[in-house]
Amino acid sequence: MQVAIFWLLLLSCLTPWMSAPVALVMGFVATALGLHPGPVAITSWVKQLLGIAIVAMGFGVQLQAAVSLTGSYLGLIVASIVLTLVAAWLLGRAFRVHPTTSYLIGSGTAICGGSAIAAIGPAIHAKADQLALAMATVFTLNAVALVVFPLIGHALDLDQHTFGVWAAIAIHDTSSVVGAAQAYGNEALQVATTLKLARALWIVPLALLSAWWYQRMQPNAGRVKVSLPWFIVGYVLAMLVHYVWPQFTPAYDLLFHGGKQLLVVCLFLIGASMSWTKLKAAGGAALLLAVLLWLLIGAGSLAWLLLAS
Repeated sequence: MQVAIFWLLLLSCLTPWMSAPVALVMGFVATALGLHPGPVAITSWVKQLLGIAIVAMGFGVQLQAAVSLTGSYLGLIVASIVLTLVAAWLLGRAFRVHPTTSYLIGSGTAICGGSAIAAIGPAIHAKADQLALAMATVFTLNAVALVVFPLIGHALDLDQHTFGVWAAIAIHDTSSVVGAAQAYGNEALQVATTLKLARALWIVPLALLSAWWYQRMQPNAGRVKVSLPWFIVGYVLAMLVHYVWPQFTPAYDLLFHGGKQLLVVCLFLIGASMSWTKLKAAGGAALLLAVLLWLLIGAGSLAWLLLAS
């Protein structure tokens, strides 16, 4: 009976009446009430479904607009990445957080949350507990951002374009970026998704640089393979397909809206994978470091955007 209720709640996320923030909270409450479907690998599901959703939404983005948008905010993207990594190093030393953990949290905050941590962790031979701690802090703040950012956006009366840029720069994981932006509006969603994935491309150079530096410091360390998340490649290919064959726009619109709805399902599953135990695991100095970095990039990028407007 409990498992059946869980699946009914999940299916309700496919309806147009379910929003991303509500789905996240509903998933968390379902798990807290013991409605979790047992040994199902929710994390693996989320990764695959989120990738499919992002690629589907890529069909709804104009290539020329995406290139222009990315070029317009390239300086902000680069500045936020550099500033966050430097701040992570300084604050990590001040709070006596292990350098590897600080670097992982800084990388996740600067680029793409859990994806960046997962890519950079092997490059610097991070231990399992360091990866888990960095993931826990970023995951906790992702859940907060999904609910808080739209509230702040409405309180400041941000237009959809500005909110989309802000979400793409200041929120960690792609899932929370697109979830928050979807709650704000369609234009915010397109802007946020495009810029977020442009920001996520920096995973590759940072992982390569991290591996090079680690191998320089540790000559006996083995080489690592750095790969680009498949959904980024798929998103770009989807934009190219739309550009080359624009006559199929009605079909692309259906894919885009289908991707948006699948995203709501992903947020429900993310909520279902959370627990009080995982939230408590993100405590201490590492969580304080992550919060301060998040506030820095959030307030700094918002100030940049407001002054530039």
